Amino acid sequence: MPTSSADRPDRPDRPDRARPSPPIAIRPARLSDAEAIRGIYNHEVLRTTATFDLVPRSLEDQERWLEARSGAFTAIVAEDRGDGAGEVVGFAALSPYRERAAYRTSVEDSVYVRRDRAGEGIGRMLLGHLLDVADHSGFHAVFARIEASGEASRALHERCGFRLVGIEREVGRKFNRWLDVALMQCLLHERPAAR
Repeated sequence: MPTSSADRPDRPDRPDRARPSPPIAIRPARLSDAEAIRGIYNHEVLRTTATFDLVPRSLEDQERWLEARSGAFTAIVAEDRGDGAGEVVGFAALSPYRERAAYRTSVEDSVYVRRDRAGEGIGRMLLGHLLDVADHSGFHAVFARIEASGEASRALHERCGFRLVGIEREVGRKFNRWLDVALMQCLLHERPAAR
């Protein structure tokens, strides 16, 4: 796995790379991060349409999710090493895009940042790291499935080289309303200075 974006100097030729703020480090998730990840995720389950999950995860569910991830699919976290003293403030992971073998060169990303830390560039750091992992792992395309009204997530992905490739209409139902999904795609060889 490549080194953390927080461990490397910022590369001005990479518009998808957030300028890391010194106290934030990106690292592989550990089992001991499960409670913090669960807290971030369950907030989204209960209060937003950022995920289409309807049932909060138990600690055991979150631990199983972490244990099942390896290689390019290892979860990563954003850790605040400043005043937060090691506090996990975001997490992200790649997942296989579809089960059929011909899809094996495509993956889907998931990026979650604690709401009180939104707007600090943490999501951009996490997504930039995932794109590097996908590229170094030999994947060709990364997809994001974002609830269509999720403007911040769509803007983040656009800044990191994703393009809107379609809208799936009324594919989910949460909070008593129909939800559309914006499908965004990044072809890794088209990223600026990717190769």
